[in-house]
Amino acid sequence: MTRVPITPLIRTQYLTLAPETPIRRATALLVESREAVAPVLHDDGQMVGLLTQKDCFRSALHASYYREWTGNVSDHMSRTVVFADANDDLIKLAEMFLAYPHRILPVCDAEQLVGLVHRSDILTELVRLG
Repeated sequence: MTRVPITPLIRTQYLTLAPETPIRRATALLVESREAVAPVLHDDGQMVGLLTQKDCFRSALHASYYREWTGNVSDHMSRTVVFADANDDLIKLAEMFLAYPHRILPVCDAEQLVGLVHRSDILTELVRLG
């Protein structure tokens, strides 16, 4: 197969959060935006983690019992992040999605976040090309 760039598949419109955002607000933003994940960025744009809907469940469950939300995004986010490089190709991304359980991966170029790529978009492209 010819090398197929992932650039056209990178979604550049997405929710981002700051580490100091209260977890209740962040959870509400994820729900309202219907996003499954939000990159967590410092003021300089550097990604420091990801907050997923799953990361929010413990706080939401706790709040349903005790009527209290505790912590900020930085207390609940995933700090170890698997990410794709903007120069990766379709096959590399397909292999990454096979190797990891994630449905969405951040895409970085020179350590700066450029967007998100969804597993479903990679599969769609593989089917289209196959």
